[in-house]
Amino acid sequence: MRELAPDLSPQQIEELYRFEDFQGFLMCFKRVVERLRKPEDYALVTRRLLAQLAEEHVEYAEITISAGVVLWKKQDFAAVYEAIRESAQGSATQVRWILDAVRHFGVEHAMAVARLAAERVEDGVVAFGIGGDEARGPAEWFTEVFQFARDSGLRLTAHAGESAGPESVWGALRIGAERIGHGIRSIEDPELVGYLREQDVPLEVCITSNLATGAVGSLNEHPVRQLFEAGVPIILNTDDPALFGASLSGEFELAATCFGFSEAELRQIAANAFQYAFK
Repeated sequence: MRELAPDLSPQQIEELYRFEDFQGFLMCFKRVVERLRKPEDYALVTRRLLAQLAEEHVEYAEITISAGVVLWKKQDFAAVYEAIRESAQGSATQVRWILDAVRHFGVEHAMAVARLAAERVEDGVVAFGIGGDEARGPAEWFTEVFQFARDSGLRLTAHAGESAGPESVWGALRIGAERIGHGIRSIEDPELVGYLREQDVPLEVCITSNLATGAVGSLNEHPVRQLFEAGVPIILNTDDPALFGASLSGEFELAATCFGFSEAELRQIAANAFQYAFK
């Protein structure tokens, strides 16, 4: 951010990143991404992210591009995507991309993002997803969008069960989501937990993010251990690493120190990341 906005003082930057709950996070996200004003800015943050992943010896990453936000800012997505792709060339980490729509912006917005993703199936994009406010953008709105994405050769994911309850996860599953972003409130519905286990649907769990946004009140309340012991496939993820101060190695460390995951269990979770990858 110091490079993107040299006019801001350290105190202003600190304030820019301050939030206390999920709605506050959405506003923080908005404030931060407004500083990405040209393709070169996207290239910069891509290089920084990939450098961090390389330091952590991450071999493969599926990185979400908030294409819906790029469209909301009325920017040229083709130019932005080209800058991102060029920045990833030569990276030690193999990268594929997921284009994400903002669910509370509505169906037409999501279809526009799905079309962008479909146009790039042969150019690094492997999946389409929806994020944002679950309560203001229920999954059922996007049935036809998900069908279009699937027919276009894209894999499907959806944020659900983060700021809303189990019914939000059920909704995402009904429209065809193959992976669930977060999904931690699935633990509130034993039938849903059983379904995720039996149908082998993985949850993309982001411990640090869930604590920061207030999705859980404390680390002790996080259900990652319960979900794992119930047989639900678990993947550990960072969500937005720069906004949450998170790293993938940090998430594994939390799992070990705060939730008692053994080395063998952590190896299984790491293996899950490859098993449930969309590539």
